[in-house]
Amino acid sequence: MTDPRRTLRALALVTVTTFALAACQSTPSTPPLLDLPPASATAAPDLERWWTTFNDPTLTALMEEALAHNLDLRAAMVRVDLARANVLLAQSYLYPSMNLGIDTRRNRMTLVGSQPLPENFNPTNNDYLVGLRAAYEVDLWGRYRNGASAARSELLATEYARQTVRTAVAAETARAYFGLLAADAELAMLRDTLQSRDETVALQVDLHQAGLIGDYDLQRAQAERAAVAANVAVAERAVGTYESALAAIVGRSPREVFAAKITRDLTQVRLLDVPEVPSGLPSDLLERRPDIRQVEAQLAAASLRVDAARAQYFPSLSLTASYGSESAALAKLFSTPALAWGIGASLLQPLIGLKAIEANIEAETARREAAVVSYTQTVQSAFRETRDALIANRSTRDALAAQSERAQRLKTSLELAELRYRSGYSGYIEVLDAQRQLLQAQTLQILAARDVRFALIDLAKAMGGGWDYVR
Repeated sequence: MTDPRRTLRALALVTVTTFALAACQSTPSTPPLLDLPPASATAAPDLERWWTTFNDPTLTALMEEALAHNLDLRAAMVRVDLARANVLLAQSYLYPSMNLGIDTRRNRMTLVGSQPLPENFNPTNNDYLVGLRAAYEVDLWGRYRNGASAARSELLATEYARQTVRTAVAAETARAYFGLLAADAELAMLRDTLQSRDETVALQVDLHQAGLIGDYDLQRAQAERAAVAANVAVAERAVGTYESALAAIVGRSPREVFAAKITRDLTQVRLLDVPEVPSGLPSDLLERRPDIRQVEAQLAAASLRVDAARAQYFPSLSLTASYGSESAALAKLFSTPALAWGIGASLLQPLIGLKAIEANIEAETARREAAVVSYTQTVQSAFRETRDALIANRSTRDALAAQSERAQRLKTSLELAELRYRSGYSGYIEVLDAQRQLLQAQTLQILAARDVRFALIDLAKAMGGGWDYVR
């Protein structure tokens, strides 16, 4: 016949062993292995302060202003402070708590209870208590330890998120600045062209009054002048838009944003000169990108949250202690006979609320799977952005060279058209057509130079430029 006590001991041993084995299991926190392209043998440039490559003091000053005062960066720093506070909160559960308690009570007992009371018994009494109370939950299964580690990983992720915002702010500042310079150059060119058109219209009016040209040539000259005036208005709007955008990015006050006074002195000639950067895929791209490091930390935190949730299945061991004085008379509260102390321990095993624990584990597991997908998407986007930026870096330079050649040849073509017109070999319509084509080519040349700089900015951002990453 089986001994019931032996059966209970065996069952208890199996239960404890199962708990111990389950507690030793941990959720993988490393990111998944992905099929990555081969890296370039070319040494990757130092991109912490990539904007200095342009050798533009105005850009450098604006960048320093943006990185110090941009509101998105300030909000990201607040989120870092919040995550740091959450770490302190999570770590506090790893240590005992101690409180000073002061209690006072006045009670009255019933005179008609089940036990008779002696005569002259005073049913009203006082109770005074003062003392220290301590409590500590032993983290047997790593619930609080994993929670604290998860909070630290989340703090790290928040810091990387701030660095991601920093790289974005740097890129936005540079794009707005060079967009403004291109708009300035286009506006200056259009104003010069408008002045030239005014002179041409005045000359055509004189020729028309002298009967040397007809209404058609005069109307065409005036129409071309009006077209350039309309383009001047569009360019002025673009300049104003870039100025206000740049003032907002660098974190200036609403009054300063409305005034939008942006100092710049880069000429169109310097705008056409762009620096060279190595073109190739850096081998440490995954380490350079703060957004990838952010999702790595988020994945680690999510894995630890799964382990912390799983620990709720197991029993919790709590220790308590108290030390103080208790007396019915306030005058005797601190006397030696009033000394009172106690120690205790309790073991609590969840029995009925297991469905809630299971649901919490499933939720944390789903969050971890979402973190895995987010990591894969972020890495995929990083390589796509880098590839697009490398292609743009090459193609925009080719486009700038072609547009510069086209503008130069059309300038020569205009000179020849004016010579033919003055010599009487062609009508004024040929000159107007040459002027229109040259204006279009010069505008496209300015935009091509801007696009080259935009491509450099995108390449620096794609390669994780703008922050001091630790290899």
